[in-house]
Amino acid sequence: MKRNILLHPDPRLKKVCAPVADMTDELRSLADDMLATMYDAPGIGLAAPQIGVLERLIVMDCVKEEGEAPRPLIMFNPEVLAGSEELNTYEEGCLSIPDQYADVTRPAEVDVRWIDRDGNEQTETFSKLWATCVQHEIDHLDGKLFIDYLKPLKRQMITRKMTKLKRELARG
Repeated sequence: MKRNILLHPDPRLKKVCAPVADMTDELRSLADDMLATMYDAPGIGLAAPQIGVLERLIVMDCVKEEGEAPRPLIMFNPEVLAGSEELNTYEEGCLSIPDQYADVTRPAEVDVRWIDRDGNEQTETFSKLWATCVQHEIDHLDGKLFIDYLKPLKRQMITRKMTKLKRELARG
């Protein structure tokens, strides 16, 4: 089931999320809903707080090549164990901040540990777009948005645009 994506500024997007204690069918169903929502948007990543759920859960799929099989990942309690000294800069966007993009510099490679939908611990080294995406989504779980990496003036400009967009959407 597709869920509604919260738009910035929304106080829930700035909250630190609680760790997932037990794997439940409800959480697995939530993860499936998040993947459906992400693909429909369309996006390459989505964090639970973006749909108003303040738990440490992200989904992502950075496969973009035509004809290549999708690789949906569901991550409960993801954490970056290590990041490379080498940095990458990507133009990032966010489903909670539509049509706004900015360059963000992050570690080019990260080692990440998480719990999969079956309750098994996983670790993987991500690079390129996957590394950027997983770091962006984990930031959401800590109440941090990609615009928080920007200079204050640019961040304020984007926030004003989003406030105006939310007003327009509320009017219908």
